[in-house]
Amino acid sequence: MYQSILICLSALTIFLAASCATGNFEQQSKQKEIARATQRLGEEQYKNGNFTAALKNLLQAKKSLADDPYLHNSLGLVYLSKNRPDLAENHFKQALRHKPDYIQAKNNLGGTYMKQEKWEPAVQLFKEVSESLLYATPEKPLSNLGWVYFHQSMFKQARRYFDQALDIRPGFINAVHGIASIYIKQQDYSNAFSFLHAALERNPGAAVLHADLAIAYEATENLSQARNAWNVVLNLVPEQSNLAKDARKNLSRLE
Repeated sequence: MYQSILICLSALTIFLAASCATGNFEQQSKQKEIARATQRLGEEQYKNGNFTAALKNLLQAKKSLADDPYLHNSLGLVYLSKNRPDLAENHFKQALRHKPDYIQAKNNLGGTYMKQEKWEPAVQLFKEVSESLLYATPEKPLSNLGWVYFHQSMFKQARRYFDQALDIRPGFINAVHGIASIYIKQQDYSNAFSFLHAALERNPGAAVLHADLAIAYEATENLSQARNAWNVVLNLVPEQSNLAKDARKNLSRLE
């Protein structure tokens, strides 16, 4: 009799332990499901230019998804948008720690190095990404290489990489913006205007090219046209984006 009671109690203990484990698993699964939804919300807010709200939601999601490389990549992008490349660098590195073959995070880490003027590691990463057969959009790292050389005033090398990016993807805005920036930096405004007008005929919604046009107009003292171009930028981008902030600041200065 006593032995039977012990067996029953042991069975009950095992059942309770199993039930507890099942309950914990279900609770953790639910928490992760909520965290995924919070992550998606944060990423959507980032796309809409609402960086502070995006950061809040992504940090909340991180409490349950600390090892998720895609979450770390998204956090890196938000910190870049908030001009904190030091924090962005940490998250892109964590993304690569959890997923070493995460090519997008490697490209983004290169962009972070570029923001910090760490030219050599940026070039190394962009070249690795551009040569990867697994990366579907090599025009991005090629264009980024163009920007690395542009910021060092090495315009011939920069133009070569921008042209390579456009050979792969004609009309790629980042590279088009790069070539326009070279013309403007070299004060070649005639070519800048013809190049930008042709590009905007193909893609009239490219806000950054309207910004380039505004800069070229102002440099040639055509202030009315510059104001018009900045107003077009404001109509095209999210209100809280960095480009919108630049447009408002320049319009205020030109009044």
